[in-house]
Amino acid sequence: MAEKEKVILAYSGGLDTTVIIPWLKENYDYEVVCVCIDCGQGEELTGLDERAKSCGASKLYIEDVTDEFCDEYVLPCVQAHAVYENKYLLGTSMARPVIAKRLVEIARKENASAICHGATGKGNDQIRFELGIKALAPDLKIIAAWRDPKWTMQSREEEIAYARAHGITLPFSAENSYSRDRNLWHISHEGLELEDPASEPDYDKLLVLGVSPEKAPEEGEYVSMTFEKGVPVSVNGKKMKLSDIIRTLNELGGKHGIGIIDIVENRVVGMKSRGVYETPGGTILYAAHEQLEELILDRETLRVKRKIGEELAQTVYEGKWFTPLREALCAFITSTQEYVTGEVKFKLYKGNIIKAGESSPYSLYNESIASFTTGDLYDHHDAEGFITLFGLSTKVRAMKMQEADK
Repeated sequence: MAEKEKVILAYSGGLDTTVIIPWLKENYDYEVVCVCIDCGQGEELTGLDERAKSCGASKLYIEDVTDEFCDEYVLPCVQAHAVYENKYLLGTSMARPVIAKRLVEIARKENASAICHGATGKGNDQIRFELGIKALAPDLKIIAAWRDPKWTMQSREEEIAYARAHGITLPFSAENSYSRDRNLWHISHEGLELEDPASEPDYDKLLVLGVSPEKAPEEGEYVSMTFEKGVPVSVNGKKMKLSDIIRTLNELGGKHGIGIIDIVENRVVGMKSRGVYETPGGTILYAAHEQLEELILDRETLRVKRKIGEELAQTVYEGKWFTPLREALCAFITSTQEYVTGEVKFKLYKGNIIKAGESSPYSLYNESIASFTTGDLYDHHDAEGFITLFGLSTKVRAMKMQEADK
């Protein structure tokens, strides 16, 4: 008897992907290999192996990619200050390519012919997963269960009924809750009252990583951080790897109500969606890195870097991580980080990050030039010729307009 073809299923252990296992076997007659990829979501992974196999999977891989995620995907975005639509710190967008990469690696190891994901046909994640897979393994078939003509379930209730009909008992109830995506960097919340942009979020019920600014301590807290060549290396004098720095900052930020945003964003597929994102540690890290850079980078580099950061945010949001453009943008960013070394201090207080000083051996700030007393490097009279030339086109235009008016 010929061996069955294998499919790799991106498996979270949630209702959708649990139901996809028997669905794949029934509709495609594949051997199903589940892959649960841990980007630091902190969810309970015990019992997943049993659940996957009881639903018909032949095996389950649990892959911890947290450090790879932080070092190779989060860090370049921090260094670029990549923010989508001026608010979103790319929490889900940065994680999808590392997941796609690991799915492809295991597909190769298992000699599978297809990869299946449970992302819906309305969101960005289907694009991010599939562009990643296409870039790394163009020969693999992609099955998107929610877009598949053989998929007939449209609600949680129907999925639970399907599972029961296949003799699967599930630890899920049919009640609705927020749709959440979590990793070490952030957690996103959609659904329930958030579906109406006119509704205020119920923060008491919604927040997972911290408290609202109103509920944060009455006392502020000082934090110091050091960076070496654009890489964060310590918090409050304690050296640690990037993933532990993010964990530490998540705790501090969550405690002080940092990094909660309520956004109506433009998805790649053309619709607007409303969500609340908690990124306590990430918000602090972006702010601290930017605080140090303003001392070190020259004016022109900083100006162009801001544009590149915006371009990178757009590229990552659209799932184009494994592209020549993303590599080129990151190459520019990396070159700007050579001298981003130093220490920053700030105070966390009720949702605010308040600067409290910064220093660097590569600081371009020169006290004798910047102070109001005239030093050797700067004579106030030098400004006269500069202003004449800098404003020449403005003056010529005004003179011509005066002539024309006459």
